Amino acid sequence: MKTRNMKLGIIATALLSVPFTAKAQDKVEATAGADLVSSYIWRGQDLGGVSIQPRASVSYKGFSLGAWGSVGLESSDTKEFDLTLGYTTGGFSASVTDYWFNGGQGYFHYGARNTMHVFEAQVGYDFGPLAVNWYTNFAGADGVKADGERAYSSYISVAAPFRLGGLDWKAEIGATPWETSFYNGGAGGFEVCNLTLKAGKEIKVTDSFSLPLFCSATWNPATEGAYFAAGLSF
Repeated sequence: MKTRNMKLGIIATALLSVPFTAKAQDKVEATAGADLVSSYIWRGQDLGGVSIQPRASVSYKGFSLGAWGSVGLESSDTKEFDLTLGYTTGGFSASVTDYWFNGGQGYFHYGARNTMHVFEAQVGYDFGPLAVNWYTNFAGADGVKADGERAYSSYISVAAPFRLGGLDWKAEIGATPWETSFYNGGAGGFEVCNLTLKAGKEIKVTDSFSLPLFCSATWNPATEGAYFAAGLSF
């Protein structure tokens, strides 16, 4: 993330979310890939320019362990490394994510006042036409309230996928339920901070190979920001 205030002052994602499955698989499954994005936009925040974002995960019977990272092409962009342990059954999902980014204390510093780790819990349900998720920071370099106490910074997301004009779309609205210095530059109280419309399609390269392309338009009413980004998945 670009600065501590940008990342810690506000959370791939896009592992931005734990995939929902109708039935837990009976064998170990593993995936690996990477995205190339024109801008790193996360929960309505601008966290960097052109970035490479690798990802890998392994799952078994509803449990999953995933790794996600982001490396910007600009030297000023902070490097990020996230680990997520999750569980899904039917439409229900729950996970714990350890976010870490350089620019401060090293990776193995976990003290309450000398760490660059942020620990977040997630719980959600995918109803099919609508997915609802709640995220709360519970440890690490969380934001604070006006009185200096830990804010337990939280984020609520409601997303709806749909298909239109031959493309796959997703509309999302996100908000922070209470005051925190972690999101939106420290805006207080309930704030709608993410209005995103995302479209994706497959670009055919050969008869047996295609590249997923996605574009997203994001507005943040809390900061009056607006962003348009594109990316390729490999």
